[in-house]
Amino acid sequence: MSWRVGVDIGGTFTDFALLDTNHQRLYLHKQLTTPDDPAQSVLSGLPILVSKAGISLTKISTLVHGTTLVTNAVIERRGAPTAMLVTAGFADVLDIARERRYDMYDLGIAYPPALIPRSLRIEVKERIDERGHVVQAPELSQFQNDLERLVSEGIEAVAICLLNSPLNSSHEEHIARLVRERFPKLYVSMSAEVFPFLREYERWNTACMNAYTGPLVDRYLASLQTNLSKLGFSGDLFIMASSGGMVTPELARRFPVRMLESGPAAGVLQSAALGAHLGRSELLAFDMGGTTAKGALIRGGQALKRHDMEVARIHEFKAGSGLPVRIPVIDLIEIGAGGGSLARIDDRGALVVGPRSAGASPGPICYKLGGDQPALTDANLVLGYLDADFFLGGAMKLDRDAALAGIKHRIASRLGVNPLRAAWGIHESVSEDVARAFRNHASERGFDYRACAMVAFGGSGPAHACRVARKLRVPTVIFPVGAGVMSAIGLLAAPLSFEVFKADRIRLDVLTGEIYDLRWHDLLVQARAELSREPKLGESEIVRKHLDMRYRGQGYELEVSLPEDARVFNLRALFEAAYSSIFGKAFPDQAIEITNWKLALSLSHEAQGQPVRLSQSVSGRARKGARSAWDPESQSLTDWPVFDRAGLIPGDQIDGPALIEESESTCVIGLGDLLTVDAQSNLIVSIGPTRTPS
Repeated sequence: MSWRVGVDIGGTFTDFALLDTNHQRLYLHKQLTTPDDPAQSVLSGLPILVSKAGISLTKISTLVHGTTLVTNAVIERRGAPTAMLVTAGFADVLDIARERRYDMYDLGIAYPPALIPRSLRIEVKERIDERGHVVQAPELSQFQNDLERLVSEGIEAVAICLLNSPLNSSHEEHIARLVRERFPKLYVSMSAEVFPFLREYERWNTACMNAYTGPLVDRYLASLQTNLSKLGFSGDLFIMASSGGMVTPELARRFPVRMLESGPAAGVLQSAALGAHLGRSELLAFDMGGTTAKGALIRGGQALKRHDMEVARIHEFKAGSGLPVRIPVIDLIEIGAGGGSLARIDDRGALVVGPRSAGASPGPICYKLGGDQPALTDANLVLGYLDADFFLGGAMKLDRDAALAGIKHRIASRLGVNPLRAAWGIHESVSEDVARAFRNHASERGFDYRACAMVAFGGSGPAHACRVARKLRVPTVIFPVGAGVMSAIGLLAAPLSFEVFKADRIRLDVLTGEIYDLRWHDLLVQARAELSREPKLGESEIVRKHLDMRYRGQGYELEVSLPEDARVFNLRALFEAAYSSIFGKAFPDQAIEITNWKLALSLSHEAQGQPVRLSQSVSGRARKGARSAWDPESQSLTDWPVFDRAGLIPGDQIDGPALIEESESTCVIGLGDLLTVDAQSNLIVSIGPTRTPS
């Protein structure tokens, strides 16, 4: 029997999923994250998980791990002291940045400080020109004394960032060899290896972030592997990357920056797989956990991807207020809303929820772990949407009275309303924030969600999904099996995957079939070398190719997806079709050039993404009773029926309002909504018409 485990560490909870691959049977577990040492929640939760299946860790063949370690290290500035070796005259690039204002009218505009301070940037006299030709060889003796001084002062990593290195990486490679020979304990990151594209600010920032988080990831994985071995685990360990594929620990150590959106990407991947089985190719994926909410669009059965993102935004999550990173990543929107999001009254006297979060420690007031500020979970508990005695399946008791008192003292009294109305304001504020973010994200990408379905998951997502869908006029919400830990389940569906790149600027009218084939061949060989293994039984290689193209003379390029049979003579038509879809017209007489080549190689298993079922027995006795919960239509508490999801069987139908409870989350079904259980035990909710409150 083959067993696979997915473990997703979030800011508040760590989610576990154990899959019996022979019978596609799932065992789930959820517990609080240990922020000071995230590995401890993994190591303490795994024995609990495997005990539910009656096996030991020695039976586990594969463990796939998603983590927020890299993201948190950047946001909280907990990375390693890092130096930067940079081409002479360009040490201030990290501070000059893009020279753009993300808010034209903010007189106090601020930007995140660079990860590497000016005092730790060492200039190197060298130069490669814009065609990749060597103009000046690096003066090696010039920077070594400065680097030795910084090493003696405690730096642990170095980022090598030289001008035009994507066109010729020989100088970066030569300096890297020298640094590794002389300072073998230093973590070394080369910009031409991390992301070999032009535009030095974005490339260097990515390389610096890679170096900054490298020692932390290295120590974390070493400790995790050692302690897993002590527990008896001897299988394969993989780490989830932001692109939706998993990588080996060795690749994760070399490219930690690619783990920035590790866990959320898995949930989106599973949403796409679920959509394929349900015959739905257009989806919204909505993931809300304890700290943040994430959203993604699935078009044509595929999650939208991109090669740029921002980390550590400092101004209300505005684009341009964070640190830019160039990595392959699922196209996600991040919303500062989760179960731990703190509510407050701002200087205008208005209610604001998030983006600050109580996290796992001290947590919301109702956790009784020392939190004294009301959070979204406190509001949902007061509103009756959560059962104080059934949180985490009863493993964690919540204090409703304390939550009510906190909301009354800090929110209701200042707004001049009763605590229930204040709690509803918190709940509704978060739902509206999520809906607004989806509207903006979809409109920017030309995505019409009004005829698609929303897949909702995460610990808090099912409590808000139907309300968000009603605001967006999305007709259908799907709560998948194991919705509360779906990102962990998604880890089980991830293929082993890696993406490689080459900056090679060439005009279409001089590109020959031989050069075209050679470029892809070289990238495929590189990708296979990075994955470092052949496909196993039941696995197949999947190759996806993309080109960055533009009209000659333009400053920015457009990514074009290539079909399997694309040849040189197809490229103009493919580019013009992509260009027209965005800008409304193409220019047939204009010269076109390729700037970047991208190849993603995946080893996909035939069983990945197949429907799964929970391990618990189904009794068919779903009704648990009733509970007073807030009805937004009447603006009062009414009796809502409560159902045990484990007791629902395919074909069951429930008219809202209703509460559907499982150990990891609670689904809130509104008045007028109709829930149907499908053949795979997914909950399919048809959203009813919007009603005006009486």
